[in-house]
Amino acid sequence: MQNDELLRLENLSIDYKVKDGYLSAVHDVSFSIDRGEIFAIVGESGCGKSTIAHSVMNLLPGGNERIDGKILFKGQDLRMLTKKEMERIRGRHIGMIFQNPLDSLNPVYKTGRQVEEAILLDGVDRHEAWERVIQLYENVRMPDARERANSFPHEMSGGMRQRVMIAMMLSRNPELLIADEPTTALDVTIEAQILEILKELKNTHKTSIMLITHNFGLVAEIADRIAVMYAGEIVECGDVFEIFKDARHPYTRLLMKALPGAAQQEGRLQTIEGTVPRILSKDAGCRFSNRCPYVQERCRGESPHDVSVSDSHAYRCFLAEYPVEKV
Repeated sequence: MQNDELLRLENLSIDYKVKDGYLSAVHDVSFSIDRGEIFAIVGESGCGKSTIAHSVMNLLPGGNERIDGKILFKGQDLRMLTKKEMERIRGRHIGMIFQNPLDSLNPVYKTGRQVEEAILLDGVDRHEAWERVIQLYENVRMPDARERANSFPHEMSGGMRQRVMIAMMLSRNPELLIADEPTTALDVTIEAQILEILKELKNTHKTSIMLITHNFGLVAEIADRIAVMYAGEIVECGDVFEIFKDARHPYTRLLMKALPGAAQQEGRLQTIEGTVPRILSKDAGCRFSNRCPYVQERCRGESPHDVSVSDSHAYRCFLAEYPVEKV
């Protein structure tokens, strides 16, 4: 393991028990995140992004899943830890911002007290803990920090609640921050401010960030590397500039063409025909084969392996073996 590597997933697969077998939510996912790096996972809703995040935090709903592979944090497999050991990792070493802050905050407690609770876990004096709450609110650019610390969640806007969640996660200075759709339902002005906060975390505290999103605009703005997911698999992964300049997987290319900026000359947005398939763990073949414009018979019965474009760029497709033009 490299000295600057913080998190590594090795061949992670997660299946859920259903009536007719096991539904494959995540399949053979491998990637690493270095210290001080923003790593983005992009894909459609339901592709497995949040499942990966919850598996890292060991917060998957219990009793219905089957998990294979390794989740290594600083060389230690998180899947091998006891419940008590994992509780010492959460918050202190790995923090997570969930999709909907209103669902994550207790509606009957003032927001500042909820952030303070995390700080008190480290044995800090209550007065000092409260002052740290105010400082954290100011760090995340909360207007009227002291007043807002005494506000209930329902008294705050969506952007303010998201700032509370970021402050809560920062309260114990985690090494890795998982941000699951951190700007969902926020207007573009607030979204820009949240992104600026995340960039400051990386630059000032060398915090590593796993950014989960379906928004390529966010990725282009702050990410260092990107993984594109489809139906539970990472189909392309690499340096963000390299992927935006030279995407190789047909799904990634079609996503790029669906961006509003790419469609300005054509006058309409590109769409991807078909729907995401329901994958059972026993199913073989490329998961994008039912929607791919370049599908071959081989694609329907054989799963492709990773093809390296460079040291920092790889994709999972048979396309490299066929002399065809770009999508």
